[in-house]
Amino acid sequence: MRIYLDNAATSWPKPDAVYRAVDEYQRSSGVAVGRGATRRGAELQRTVDRCRERAARLLGAESADRVIFTFNGTDGLNLALHGLISAGDHVVTSVMEHNSVLRPLRELKEQAGAQVSCIPADCSGLVDLDELRRAVTPRTRLVALIHASNVTGTIQPIEEAARIAHDAGALFLVDAAQTAGHLPIDVQEMGVDVLACSGHKGPLGPLGTGLVYIRPGVEKELRSLRQGGTGSQSEDDRQPESLPDKYESGNHNAPGIVGLDAALGWIEERGVESLRAHETERTDQLVAGLREIPGVHLHGPATSEMRTGVVSVTLDGFDPQDAAAVLDEHFGIEVRAGLHCAPRAHEALGTLERGGTVRLSVGAFTCEEDVKSALSALRELSGA
Repeated sequence: MRIYLDNAATSWPKPDAVYRAVDEYQRSSGVAVGRGATRRGAELQRTVDRCRERAARLLGAESADRVIFTFNGTDGLNLALHGLISAGDHVVTSVMEHNSVLRPLRELKEQAGAQVSCIPADCSGLVDLDELRRAVTPRTRLVALIHASNVTGTIQPIEEAARIAHDAGALFLVDAAQTAGHLPIDVQEMGVDVLACSGHKGPLGPLGTGLVYIRPGVEKELRSLRQGGTGSQSEDDRQPESLPDKYESGNHNAPGIVGLDAALGWIEERGVESLRAHETERTDQLVAGLREIPGVHLHGPATSEMRTGVVSVTLDGFDPQDAAAVLDEHFGIEVRAGLHCAPRAHEALGTLERGGTVRLSVGAFTCEEDVKSALSALRELSGA
């Protein structure tokens, strides 16, 4: 028996349509994106274009060309951070960020002299907007904020944070790795300038896929980090300025994009709101059961309205890694333990010194019995 509760790392299983699409591409097509005028090349281009259009609808983008394909969420965040920040620029971020933001900012600080301010969060993982107001100045180039924590699932007040950033004249970057495909997103209504997410988590696509949204006009300020062949303007040795080619040099991950297209089609048929309702139901079931187990300590918001399907716990008498190993070996339950690449978040939660937490994360295919089995296993571990 396998019970998968690690959807915050990568979603599994995928919709059957994803497996079929990737297999069909690999067996019957195999051509490169934008590198030929054959019938199969044209068919693949239509699929890639449809995937980009579906991604634009998922994110609420103005048009499909505002969406860039990347190789993962980290790739997209690096594009945004290294492409926007120059020597001496000031950036404001938070303690809840993933290392996909913290490490590029550290590099920019050490190598380019960027100035970085990090605002705190409360014990539930919610960032302090008053601290954000105090941190931004007329010198601030960028505010970078995670949409929902990969440790606690805490959903941040993105729209208000965007207003604070814009009032200071700064751009606003959102890490949506834990919310794209899980929560309704409208980048225009939310006031987002750049958004990055993975394609393999909530969007339910294959690993090796990611998306970046760029608000109209921001591409004039966002440098490309890779230059090379785009299949367009081949007579010119300068990188194209048009989107999406400016940021998509080299061969695309065609199998991944084909699979992502099928996944986004599956999501559109069901609706993000419906998927959110399902995950909220499973999260409520999980949280309610955990609260009844002696020696299990929950971290994060008290209500499901303020969190995604990510639930972190600590267990009395257990190192997080040991608890996860026992759950896997003896119960067939797959979770993730540790710091989850977010050390400052654990510092804010008070879980850093004990090695982090045990994280259980539900997804589109998590069923009631999966949660019941996890709760039963944790009750057995606690001796209840």
